[in-house]
Formats: sequence, C-alpha cells, structure tokens
Amino acid sequence: MQTTHTIEKTRLTRQRDLDGQKTHAERNKLGQFATPPQLALDILRQTKKYLDPAVKVRFLDPAFGTGSFYSALLQVFPAEAIESATGFEIDSHYGDEAQRLWADSPLILQIEDFFSIPIRRMEIERANLMVCNPPYVRHHHLSISQKEHFSRAIASSVGLKVNGLSGLYCYFLIYSHNWLAENGIGCWLIPSEFMDVNYGTVVKEYLLGKVTLLRIHRFDPNESQFDDALVSSSVIWFRKTPPPIGHTVELTFGGTSETPRVVKHIASSELLGAQKWTRFTTNGQTKTTGKEVRLSNLFDVKRGLATGDNGFFILTPEEIREHNLPTKFLIPILPSPRYLKNDAIKADSKGNPLIENARFLLSCKVAPQQVKRDYPTLWKYFESGVKHQVNEGYLCQHRTPWYAQEDRPASPFLCTYMGRHDSPKGTPFRFIFNLSKATAANVYLFLYPKPALARFLKAHPGRVRMIWKGLQSISSDSLVHEGRVYGGGLHKMEPRELANVSAENILDLLPELHSLLAVPSVEQSLL
Repeated sequence: MQTTHTIEKTRLTRQRDLDGQKTHAERNKLGQFATPPQLALDILRQTKKYLDPAVKVRFLDPAFGTGSFYSALLQVFPAEAIESATGFEIDSHYGDEAQRLWADSPLILQIEDFFSIPIRRMEIERANLMVCNPPYVRHHHLSISQKEHFSRAIASSVGLKVNGLSGLYCYFLIYSHNWLAENGIGCWLIPSEFMDVNYGTVVKEYLLGKVTLLRIHRFDPNESQFDDALVSSSVIWFRKTPPPIGHTVELTFGGTSETPRVVKHIASSELLGAQKWTRFTTNGQTKTTGKEVRLSNLFDVKRGLATGDNGFFILTPEEIREHNLPTKFLIPILPSPRYLKNDAIKADSKGNPLIENARFLLSCKVAPQQVKRDYPTLWKYFESGVKHQVNEGYLCQHRTPWYAQEDRPASPFLCTYMGRHDSPKGTPFRFIFNLSKATAANVYLFLYPKPALARFLKAHPGRVRMIWKGLQSISSDSLVHEGRVYGGGLHKMEPRELANVSAENILDLLPELHSLLAVPSVEQSLL
C-alpha cells in the first residue's frame, strides 16, 4: 500500500493536471481553488490542539476536492486516532480522481452535492472534526432558485436568515451545523470579507450565538494564500457548544496560523457590537465613538455611474468625430484614476476638464422614434450597439430606452473606489478635487455636500479647497479600516464605508463647521 506522502505527491501532480483542463474563468465561476498543501498542514496542526486526544477523530470535509485536508489529516494524526473519514465532492472531475487516489484508505467519498444530502440528525453519525475550504462562488454566480433552496434549508435547520448577497461559502458554513457533533470542532478556510461586509452579519451571528468561537486567524492580504485566486483568507476555529458568559476570542493576523505576527484576545461581547472585525487584528483604531462626526454628517456618498458598457458609452473625441455624434448628448466624464496625473481637476470655459485622455459619456433619454427621425448619425451608432448586443446587457435591459444613463451630476469631491498601497500615490485611495462639470464612472465615489454644507460653501466659496485638503489629510489607515481588502493587497471602499470615515480632520481645518452641526435644524439635514 502506498504511503500518505507518496499519494500526496501524486495528488499534487493530478491537481495541477485537473486544474489545467479547466479555464481559469470556469474554476472562478465554480469557486474551485485548491488548498495549498503546506497551508493545509499548518491548519490541521493548529486544529489538533483543540481536540481531546482521548477521543478518536470522525472527520468530514463537505467540499473535498482531491483531498488536501484529508492528506494533512493523515500526516498530522496517527492512523489509530482516526475512527472515520467522510467527504463530499460535487464535481466528478475532481471527485473521481480523489476516489482513485484514496481507494486504499478508510475514506468514504461521495460524489454528490452536499446540500442535497439530508442533514444528519443522529449523534453517532456526526463528525467531531469538520475541516473545509468551501467553494468561493460569488452570489451573482448563484441562481435565485439555488439561493432560495439554501436559505430555506438553513432557516429550517439552524434558524438563521442568509443575505441574498452572500457567497456560497456562507451557506456551506452555516448549513453544516447539524453535521457536526456536540462539542465537535469546526475549522473553515474562508474569505476574510465576511468580517466587514453587510452580508457577513449572519456568519458573525452564527459564530457568536450558535457555537463558541475559539479563534480567527486572518492572513495578511499582501501575502495571498492562493496563487490563482484574488482573495484575502482567514481560518476560523469553533466548538459546537453554546458560548460561555464572558467568553474571549483569540484573533491573530499575519504570518502563518502557527506563527502569527499579531495576537489579540477580544471579548465576544465587544465583537458582537462591532460592524467590522478586521480592525481588531491591527494595531490601529478598533472602534469609533458614536459622538464622532463622520463624512456622512457632511456628505451624501454615492457610487459613480454604471454605464452598462464603458466601451460603447464612453468615447474619445476622435470616436465622437468618427461617428459624428451630436454634442448635446455628450457629457464630460473623468477617465480611470490611473490616467489622472493630478488630484485637482481644472476646467475650461465650458466646464470640460483640462486633462489628458479626455472622455465623454453618451447619455440620451430621447425615445427611439425621435432619435431615428432627428439624429440619424446617433441612430446609426445605436444600431451598431444592437448589432453587438450591447442592448442585451443586464443594465441596458433594465433601462428605457436601453441607451439612457442614470443621472449622476458632477461633484466637487470624489474618492477612488479601489487601490493598493504600492500605487504611485502611496495610498490605496485618492480624493479628487473636481472643478469641472465632469461626471465619473463607478471606479469613483461621489461626495455630494449635504444641504447645510452646500449652503456654507456657497456663502464661502474659498472654503471648498479647504474641504478637499481636509479629505486628503484623512489617514490611509482610517480609510483602510473602514473599507475591505482582498488578496494581493487590493483595497476597496463602498459608499456606506466611506460615509463612516471620521470627518474630524475636516473640522480641525474648518472649526466653524462645528457651529453648523450644532444647530438642530441643520443637524437634522446633515444626519
């Protein structure tokens, strides 16, 4: 019989071959990213510390793949310590090979959809160790019927409601609850985004209410654990038992799970009241006070335009001349941030931004019959869009007419939506001072002054630049703490997250704004 190490070498070779037989797009859609072998070993070594050595292991991996965690199990635990091992794998492309690889081992591997198997009710059948790297399938790759099926199963078995924007890993984690024996250990390798995003609330509710959360290790986003997936990862350990009063959770960050760079112990009660958990694993600010003035007190934060097809609706001056498009339907629009050399955008006499790489948004709400009659060159361009099925895109299908754009007027202040610390500016996010009439696409966030601030700026136009300087002075750490981060150190910021950033830097530069916020009628318009 082959040794585990021999099988593991073969498994790694076959894993590469099987991955190579699918395109990256196919594996990305199905969330198929195999756990690296060293990472699996690190995780199993840490997991072993939570198990009673006197109790034999009943192992379960509901997203087995070719068996990275099972191989690690056999390397970390002696054979006599393992009572049983079970796995589920929905994709026979990997499952059939796994069955051949582990044919001589005690493993029972079923090539089935884990969600189609009736939940195990009897204690004797349940695993006391569940280790899983669930498929990282984004919610937009899940059908409505799939989401409804998963949600019903979880609501009936665990009593929790899952947000429709949740990735498949959220459903996997919670649905598996009744497959785990009482006092059993669950260990999950999942994206760290659940710690900060709204749809992760149900996962946090599960971890703090249904089980005893033991530890979360968050890997440094700049040290991605997967070569083929842009995702920031974390490992969660919990025991299936109600959390004790006054329970403390271990939170670690960076390095490996065995040798983390940061170790903290946080009361579960403090986690319960926190919207974002990633900040607990850094040395910076952990929470803001309710009295702190935030950007939401001064601005309405909106996402930039989603055109439906930037290549069709955003045009260069040369393309406009080529198609002889009427200028009345063209609005200046800022190019991607990487093409903006300066953070202050000046304008010509018409309000067009004085920048290189000038772009214009084609925005027309005129009915098709009138366009065809009165604007023949524009109609010809729209016909070319139909020929290339632009009108069949998701956004265009839901607009009337399909070529109409949403209204997103220019704002004097914008913030880039994503970025990295190693950008030329040295910070993931940039605040743009826009003196032009240019709108912007959804790679930017708009900061529209709220009524009270707008009136103040109208009365004191010289203060506009001071507001921008205040925005620029917000520390990168403050922005990063409110946003989210993905593998490779890619940071993103949603409107609600930017709105939650402290505005104290602006008030330090313009202390007269305090009096605005203190007036009840104005405060109501600001909050």
